[in-house]
Amino acid sequence: MNNVFVMDHPLIQHKISLLRDKNTQTKEFRELVSEISMLMGFEVTRNMPLKEVEIETPVGVARTKVISGKKLGIVPILRAGLGMVDGMLKLLPMAKVGHIGLYRDPETLQPVEYYCKLPCDIVEREIVVLDPMLATGGSASAAIKYLKEKGVTSIKLMCLIASLDGIKKINDEHPDVLIYCAAVDDKLNEHGYILPGLGDAGDRLFGTK
Repeated sequence: MNNVFVMDHPLIQHKISLLRDKNTQTKEFRELVSEISMLMGFEVTRNMPLKEVEIETPVGVARTKVISGKKLGIVPILRAGLGMVDGMLKLLPMAKVGHIGLYRDPETLQPVEYYCKLPCDIVEREIVVLDPMLATGGSASAAIKYLKEKGVTSIKLMCLIASLDGIKKINDEHPDVLIYCAAVDDKLNEHGYILPGLGDAGDRLFGTK
């Protein structure tokens, strides 16, 4: 699989198992999504550039490092992507947040855009697109395409569970985009849901059916 990073950290794998469990209730599910997103954020930001600065401590001067280069932006795909935002912001409180609203047509399985609001300086930022489930890949690919049309040149995709079909679609249509996920499942059912997956992430996050 090209450009795919599967997080194998024990804490992430343990929490993904709890997330998959059909008996995990909405409150715990929501907390787990946030926690996993924060843990994954460490790896997604691993290659952020640093610069050396001088810091005055209470007892002297230290030469140390701070983040430099492009600022970060977080763009969740509505609505399920919202569940990943708080975890990322705990790690990256300086990041700006945009929103792209897409839903999947139940007949065609194609993404339909219904909302978009992005930071005014979006082109100056490195963007992390958030979507818990990379199933057919249609919504994520459409969101990435939209960001590129707005002039964004640095994009990463972060999801909790990905399908092989979804990974292939992103690799084929956006070979420059790195995919970060916690698990890869083999199959989709006839409705485009990942098997075994974890069900509908949006419904489980927000207690809807």
